[in-house]
Amino acid sequence: MTILEELLEAWRYTRESVIEEVENLPEKRLQKPPEGLVHSVLDLSKHIVDAGRLMAGELARADGDFQRKPVPELIEEHTAGDTRPGSRADAISLLRRSHEEGEAAIRDAGEIHMLQRIRQFDGTHATRLSWMQHGISHEEYHRGQLALYARLFGVTPALTKKIQGG
Repeated sequence: MTILEELLEAWRYTRESVIEEVENLPEKRLQKPPEGLVHSVLDLSKHIVDAGRLMAGELARADGDFQRKPVPELIEEHTAGDTRPGSRADAISLLRRSHEEGEAAIRDAGEIHMLQRIRQFDGTHATRLSWMQHGISHEEYHRGQLALYARLFGVTPALTKKIQGG
């Protein structure tokens, strides 16, 4: 297995884990954030999609550069007019479809391309593969938020259920 394949596998695992957390939550709780918080589950789902599209889009581009435009413009360029999902089914479909498209773009770019350097948001340079790890970590962060939302909604998080054998 190549380094690129290992990272793509890690991203696939993370995205499937996000989907499991969304599937685990009650439909009636997806539209509105938990008390005292700002973002709903559907908002977080859209953000995860946007960040994944931005990551894959810039990493796959020959001239990829996270500072080539202001961040809102980069997001708009890569999200192709995606709208906030209105239901669990919409969120899961968008999470799956955007991941498949992002994985294909990175795979098409190839491992040699992904070993090249890219300018990050802070202006420093790193390999595209190391930046991809940052993107996966960002998605894991939001997976943790979804697990916290589950607890706030009185639901056992999907990963906890899996660990407990349920």
